[in-house]
Amino acid sequence: MSAQPDLLYSEEEEALRAAVRDLLADHCDAPGVIARIESEAPHNLALWKSLTDGMGLAGLLVPEALDGQGATHREAAVVLEELGRAVAPVPYLTSAVVATEALLACGTDDLLTELASGTSIGALAVALDVAPGAAYKVVQHENGLLHGELTGIADAAVADVLLVPADDGGLYAVDATAATVTPQVSLDLTRPLATVTLDGVPGRLLGDAEPAVRRALRAGAGLLASEQLGLADWTLTETVRYLKDRKQFNRPVGGFQALKHRLAQLWLEVAGLRAAARNAADALSTGQDVDVAVTVAQACAAPVAVHAAEEALQLHGGIGMTWEHPVHLYLKRAKADSIAYGTAGAHREALAGLIDLQAP
Repeated sequence: MSAQPDLLYSEEEEALRAAVRDLLADHCDAPGVIARIESEAPHNLALWKSLTDGMGLAGLLVPEALDGQGATHREAAVVLEELGRAVAPVPYLTSAVVATEALLACGTDDLLTELASGTSIGALAVALDVAPGAAYKVVQHENGLLHGELTGIADAAVADVLLVPADDGGLYAVDATAATVTPQVSLDLTRPLATVTLDGVPGRLLGDAEPAVRRALRAGAGLLASEQLGLADWTLTETVRYLKDRKQFNRPVGGFQALKHRLAQLWLEVAGLRAAARNAADALSTGQDVDVAVTVAQACAAPVAVHAAEEALQLHGGIGMTWEHPVHLYLKRAKADSIAYGTAGAHREALAGLIDLQAP
């Protein structure tokens, strides 16, 4: 019989949360994020340096023998909750989770050490919308060189190393400076996408692509739920705060029964998402029922995060529609996350197969 999942936060995890939240409060305020995404450099590399050099968070999933922290997915999930609350424009999910998991599957110690220390940023060259276990595009490997074009690659613009799957079944490490990285128009400007073009570029064979990509995407999908939880929790908390302050007919708007019902329903949805996200993080850390836990979390996460952001936009009224208010950042991130690593529908379909509950 498998052990029951631990959905609670430990004292260490709460301490980690407090430290990350304090750092983000000082270096990732909403006006700064809005100003940054309007510039040519949307990523906050100074914040990334603080997260990696100052706190060592890029190496949470990397063993201590490789200069990592030797922590688990539970701690990484807490970090992603806080990054989601701040809509932080840093490549944490793509580099410290997805690329790192791919390298762990291949046993590539030197690159893992670089990613753990934050001296290099990695990006798995698989489109952001690909679900775990789904087909993905590969490039051509011919005479030791890689040729092809890959689209929808998240955070490729700041990557130092690209992990590229090829048609010979291998996963190759490619120096990002040797590739042509062209920005794409992205809904979520805090996690920009790019097209990666390889025109006779050399690559270093790391291992088999299939198990590495599957492991990386599964971890990405599972921990993305924690980011979506942080996003939904911020929008709910901020909306409640605003409705307590906003007055109409000489009373707080939040006192109207219709709005109380909407907020109560949203709270229930966020509480359910918290349980699903924590279960996915715990399953990834223990290795028990991982596929089921991840698909359940993603089937739940996207609808809740999008609903929370939409309610925040509506209940903030006129100010919610302005560019100066940060709620639009959360709605765009929620909508973009809703197709990242597979849609909720794709995960529900996968879950039906995992638990042998086929449609009639």
